[in-house]
Amino acid sequence: MSSAATGEGAGNTEYGRKAFKRSKSHFADRITADGRDGWPVEPGRYRLIVSRACPWASRALVSRRLLGLEDALSLGVTDPIQDDRSWRFTLDPDDRDPVLGIGFLHEAYDKRETDYPGGVSVPAVVDVPSGKLVTNDFQQITLDLATEWRDLHRPGAPDLYPEALRDEIDEVAEGIYRDVNNGVYRAGFATSQEEYEAAYRDVFRRLDQVSERLRDQRYLVGDTLTEADIRLFTTLVRFDAVYHGHFKCNRNKLEQDPVLWGYVRDLYQTPGFGDTVDFDHIKRHYYVVHTGINPTSIVPAGPDLSGWLTPHHREQLGGRPFGDGTPPGPVPAGEEIPVGHRP
Repeated sequence: MSSAATGEGAGNTEYGRKAFKRSKSHFADRITADGRDGWPVEPGRYRLIVSRACPWASRALVSRRLLGLEDALSLGVTDPIQDDRSWRFTLDPDDRDPVLGIGFLHEAYDKRETDYPGGVSVPAVVDVPSGKLVTNDFQQITLDLATEWRDLHRPGAPDLYPEALRDEIDEVAEGIYRDVNNGVYRAGFATSQEEYEAAYRDVFRRLDQVSERLRDQRYLVGDTLTEADIRLFTTLVRFDAVYHGHFKCNRNKLEQDPVLWGYVRDLYQTPGFGDTVDFDHIKRHYYVVHTGINPTSIVPAGPDLSGWLTPHHREQLGGRPFGDGTPPGPVPAGEEIPVGHRP
């Protein structure tokens, strides 16, 4: 999820006023075990910058928790309300990230590329010693956390990208990315009725297919949690709160589909998923920042969140969430979701 970089001139008011097209990740270097791109995996060297509002960044939050990388990869959380200069560290003392010492994420981008003209997006991984952005490749970051960072995984960490299932995971995730993860944005930021209705159809056609797939199996691929589930979860958990109304994806709410509602509650109640979700950040970002869609910036009071903690009964389908592994431990101090921002 990007914001206007300094001098770009687009700004928050442009959301919903021009055709939506997701930009490619400009900085696609990889942090690998062998350091082939010049960025070797090292504990404590890198900082993951996220917004808890952003579904793309939330993938990395879930992966980091499930794999137990909290001590190896530190976390910076931005204010959900960015301005035209980019994501801000106004949740931190003195309005600066306490590790990087910067007030805006664009400063790490600028250290990597002077006068970088593109959008400043999260997730972003920053090299702490140099203060330079390493990568904003949201598609690759989580895959590398699951594979290249393996030596730093906690004991009992699940295999989120098992080699034998990668082709199927990639295929399932690609359809979900095109029609659901990205489809809700194409609907929400559409500038014509035709454009909106095409995206709307894509979203619900794919959700119906996914619902049918999950009717008799607990997870998307195989009988354990994988990268595919993480990628679907971060959109579904936002669906009723923002995409149904704000993005006009309103054929039905998620809670009206018994399969998908059971599936997303199952994940939400699994350690590593729901304990990364901040509904307050999610709602305030979408409804306040997208002034081209919601010019009043009024944030809805609902929906009621209590249903997220109700029984889902998906365990009756079998499946082993962590395979031969174990759930992650407690959320680290300082990373807990505040009371009032969760059910």
